[in-house]
Amino acid sequence: MTLVKPKTPQTISGGAKPLFTGNDWDFDTIRRIHDACEVEAGALGLSWYPNQIEIITAEQMLDAYASIGMPLFYKHWSFGKHFAQHEAGYRRGLMGLAYEIVINSDPCISYVMEENTATMQTLVIAHAAFGHNHFFKNNYLFKQWTDAEGILDYLDFAKGFITRCEERYGHQAVEQVLDAAHALMSQGVHRYPRKKRPDLASEQRRERERIEHGEQIYNDLWRTLPSKTGAVRADLAAERRRALLELPQENILYFLEKVAPRLRPWQREILRIVRLVAQYFYPQRQTKVMNEGCATYTHYRIMNALSEKGLIGEAAYLEFLQSHTNVIRQPNYDERGYGGHNPYAIGFAMMQDIARIVENPTAEDHQWFPEIAGTGDAMGTLRDIWANYRDESFIAQFLSPKLMREMRLFHVVDDPDESELRVEAIHDERGYRKMRRSFARQYDVAWLDPDIEVVDVDLEGDRRLILHHKALNRITLQKDDAKRVLQHLADLWGYDVVLKEVEPATGTVVGEHHASARPIFF
Repeated sequence: MTLVKPKTPQTISGGAKPLFTGNDWDFDTIRRIHDACEVEAGALGLSWYPNQIEIITAEQMLDAYASIGMPLFYKHWSFGKHFAQHEAGYRRGLMGLAYEIVINSDPCISYVMEENTATMQTLVIAHAAFGHNHFFKNNYLFKQWTDAEGILDYLDFAKGFITRCEERYGHQAVEQVLDAAHALMSQGVHRYPRKKRPDLASEQRRERERIEHGEQIYNDLWRTLPSKTGAVRADLAAERRRALLELPQENILYFLEKVAPRLRPWQREILRIVRLVAQYFYPQRQTKVMNEGCATYTHYRIMNALSEKGLIGEAAYLEFLQSHTNVIRQPNYDERGYGGHNPYAIGFAMMQDIARIVENPTAEDHQWFPEIAGTGDAMGTLRDIWANYRDESFIAQFLSPKLMREMRLFHVVDDPDESELRVEAIHDERGYRKMRRSFARQYDVAWLDPDIEVVDVDLEGDRRLILHHKALNRITLQKDDAKRVLQHLADLWGYDVVLKEVEPATGTVVGEHHASARPIFF
C-alpha cells in the first residue's frame, strides 16, 4: 500500500478521541496517525519532504536490507547472499527486523512493516516520516551531496541500464565489473564539495553525451604510444600529464571511469552508477548519530504530545515506552552483547542534554556552552544543530561533561609497545576535553577511511598506475585486504598497479603492494 501525503500541516478534529484502539489498524488508521504526527511535527518547527508511506511484509523488509535499503536497485549476487543470511537469522529468532526503512528522496519514502501494531506504526511514522525526513531535507551534507528529487529516477535508469548490459554482454561480464566497482566503493567518493552537485534526473539523458566526451578524452590522452627512442613528448611532461589526468585524485572510481585505457563505454557507465550510489550514501556515513538522534528525539516529542492530548491511550503509550527504551539502551562494555556505542543512545542523550542546557543550565553549562546555555529556545537550537553539523563536529562541540559522567565514558590507550593499558583521561576539565576529542574522532571519516590517492601514471613506460596511501601514525593497510582490493583495481585499469604506503611527515615508504591485471574484462 502506498500513502502519499502533502507537507502542509493538517488539523485534527474530534477532540481527544484516540486515533486507534487495540493493535489492529487499516489504511484509514494510518492516515489519521500521519495527520496527527504532522500537526505535532509542525509545532516543533520541522520542515519535510512530502511523505510516501509504503506498507511491506517481513520478507520485503529482508529484501530491502539486502539491497542497502533502496527501492529500485540493480541485481548483484551479494544482495542475495545478504538476504539469505538475514532470513536465516530472522527465521531462527537470532535477529529482529527494523520497524522501518526510510529513503532520502522527494517524496520521502518510509517503508513500514505490516506486522507492526498500530502503536508501532505511529512510532515509526513519527520517527521516519518526520524525524529522518526533516534531517534529510535540512542537513548541509545532504544538501551538498544528494539529489533527493532525482534519486528514484536515476536508480530506475541504473537498474534498466545494467539489465540491458547483462542481456547484451552476458551476466558474468557485468558481474565482474560490479564486483570490482563494489570493492572500490569506499574509495569512490568526492570528499570535498565540487562545483556542481550531481543532477541525477538528467543522467540518463546525458548517457550518450558522456560516452562521446569520454572517448574524445581517451583518444587525446592515450593515442601517443611510447617512442622506441624513449624520447619524451612535450605534451606528456610530468606536470601536464598530471594536470590532464587531474592528479592527485582521491576518487579512484571517478579516475577509472574517465581515463582507464581499456574499459569499454558500458563498463565506464557501470563505474559511474556505482560511484554515484556511493556518493549518495556518503552523508549518511557521516551523520549516523545525528540522524538517529534527531529522529529518536522527534518521535519521543511527538509520541508524548499525542499522549498528553489523549490521541493515544495508556496501553499504547506503555508499548511505545518499552520499544523506545530498548532502542536507546546502551550496553556496558563488559556485557556479552556489547557492540560499540549505540548511535540511538548517544544521539538521543545528546539531544535531550542540549535541550536541558538551553532551558535549564547549570554553572558548568554556562562555562562550557556560553553560546546556547539559557537561551530558552530548545527546538530552535536543535534545528540549527541538525542543519549545520555532522557527527564528528557535533560530538566535538556539544558533548557535555555532565553526559560524559552519566554515561561513564573513559579513554583507554592500548599501545602495542606497552605491556599494560593506560587510562588517558579522567573526569576533570582537561580530561573532559581530551575525551571529547577522542570520542569525536571515532566518527571522523577522514580519520577512519584510508587516505589513498592516484598520484601518477607511467605513460612513457608500462602504463603502471601509482597510488599512495598516507599511513598516519605509521598505520598500514591490512595486507590480505589490500591485495584483494588492489587486484580489482588492476583489473579495471588493465595494467599493473602499485600502491605505496607513505609516512606523511617524512615521505618515507613504509610498505608497498603490487597487482597485475587479469584478462577478464577485455
